[in-house]
Amino acid sequence: MLKLRPYKPCDAETIVSWCKDEESFRRWTSDRYESFPITAEDMNKKYIDNNGDCPDLDNFYPMTALDENGIVGSLILRFNNEERTVVRLGFIIVDDTKRGKGYGKKMVQLATKYAFEFLGAEKVTLGVFDNNPAAYHCYKAAGFIETGENFNIPLFGETWTVVELKMERDEYEALIYR
Repeated sequence: MLKLRPYKPCDAETIVSWCKDEESFRRWTSDRYESFPITAEDMNKKYIDNNGDCPDLDNFYPMTALDENGIVGSLILRFNNEERTVVRLGFIIVDDTKRGKGYGKKMVQLATKYAFEFLGAEKVTLGVFDNNPAAYHCYKAAGFIETGENFNIPLFGETWTVVELKMERDEYEALIYR
């Protein structure tokens, strides 16, 4: 059984160990860290000391996913607008030894439920690089749909395209009540 709980500083060592190369690291963090690899201290500085780089102190919700054997994933939620009606999921990662087993989908579903039912969101958004088809299909399987509002980020001397996805409250309710 998978569950989400608030991120703890002791989670960082495990989470940062899942990115074995810079390309997978950038698929997880985009350009949000200056260098690779990062340490647990770097992650805690961003998540704990710097509030995920969010200026509003009540706007950054890092979460850790656990099963009966321990930590299997991590993600963050943050409000994406002043009215606090749109929640953005980000920094979504699953233990590299557990990928392809449904953990990502379940983790995103739990975070989406939290966003709608606890944070009161009207919409949840996320972005995924188009060169990350496994993550893209995971988010689609969790009920997200493309917005058509993609954008580009320069990485590795290339242009990586971020595909924007969303789920509206009525779409969420249709999923849970069917």
